[in-house]
Amino acid sequence: MSTPVSFGLSDEDLLKLPLHFRPDLFAGQVVLVSGAGSGLGKAIAIQFARLGARLAICGRRVERLEATAATIREVGGTCSVHPMTIRDPAQVEQLIDTVWTEHGRLDVQINNAGGQFPQPAIDYSTKGWNAVIDTNLNGPWYMMQQAAKRWRDTGTTGSIVNVVAVVWRGMPGVAHTCAARAGVIYLSKTLAVEWAPLRVRVNCVAPGVIATEGMNVYPDEARAEFDRSNPMKRFGDVQDVTDACCYLAGPSGKFVTGEVITVDGGNQLWGEQWTAGRPEYFRV
Repeated sequence: MSTPVSFGLSDEDLLKLPLHFRPDLFAGQVVLVSGAGSGLGKAIAIQFARLGARLAICGRRVERLEATAATIREVGGTCSVHPMTIRDPAQVEQLIDTVWTEHGRLDVQINNAGGQFPQPAIDYSTKGWNAVIDTNLNGPWYMMQQAAKRWRDTGTTGSIVNVVAVVWRGMPGVAHTCAARAGVIYLSKTLAVEWAPLRVRVNCVAPGVIATEGMNVYPDEARAEFDRSNPMKRFGDVQDVTDACCYLAGPSGKFVTGEVITVDGGNQLWGEQWTAGRPEYFRV
């Protein structure tokens, strides 16, 4: 069994990250972040709060969400907590209704929630496959559709940023999430055109190997090679991703829609990444 290693930053560390945008960039705006109880989602939520946004955060584990909210309030931010699963369309609809009721608006939706497990595709069970597709493809779709409906019905505008993955050369070991994330990417490109008349922008951020606790789901052998999977030969950090989200969601991204910002140290151009460990066939 793999021994977990610490990749995550403490709340104190997250609050000390330098701000590369002005502190009031999102003042008066409401930002909804899914999967905000840990890892990238937590870092994204805290970053937007530090830039003046009011936060609504959702996820399955209320205790983790409350911990994120406490950190946001520590720096004077406002945050509402919504325990739910994005895999249930009824719960997603209720979430969007509640956010509008409690905050009176929604300006930015960050679809970060997701999850997968490393395993050769030939061994997937139907249940395992469906679980990843529901979380990583269907869930973001439910979130996007409900937000867009509300923007349409209220005559307001919004920005969606989907956190996806670097799928361009395939993802051996996590074929289920590769399929789901590719679906979100091309769904986003399609919606960017369909929803342009609504003045709704839809973009994606595709992280490579980022030093968060999410790395602990992978085998020791795979993790040991991750920092050599890109030409920069290192892990990225959470701020590489949070800043990309802020760029796309803010006025800096006002003429960007249907795009993917890849934050992977060049992995899509060079390097190998074996999330379930390198098969013997490829060792020679």
